[in-house]
Amino acid sequence: MSEAGAMPHIRPDDPARPEVRVLREAHLEDMVATSPPESRHALDVDGLRAADVSFYSLQLGGAVVGCGALRVIAPGHGELKSMRTVETHRGRGLAARMLVHLVEEARRRALRRLSLETGSQAFFAPARRLYARHGFEVCGPFGSYVEDPNSVFMTRTIS
Repeated sequence: MSEAGAMPHIRPDDPARPEVRVLREAHLEDMVATSPPESRHALDVDGLRAADVSFYSLQLGGAVVGCGALRVIAPGHGELKSMRTVETHRGRGLAARMLVHLVEEARRRALRRLSLETGSQAFFAPARRLYARHGFEVCGPFGSYVEDPNSVFMTRTIS
């Protein structure tokens, strides 16, 4: 998991920071390429800076190689947002590291449930497998989401 001896480091970050913005823009480009407009649920920079959202970057050797966010959507209920790893670093366990960090942060905040929305298309299959390996199960829409053939909703309890 290291690159030239570097260890991955997760830290709170500003989603508007230029190094992070590039990652978020790639995330949005993938949404445009794979999902119709009504099925894109990524938060913009203002949404990621909202008081109910905590945004984190994953850095390796000083470079931002991933990100993720935790949003509190109701008392005791959190939502994962903006999970992303740069393409050149996929398959190295970095997304799992971010996911574990976000689950631990949810636990630290005494959230009892953690949910997410991801795409139903083949492009999102690796993400769905990652979430399933970490205890997330398919569920119905939550919060303000509605049933959508382009979305897969997943949830897990936090002990």
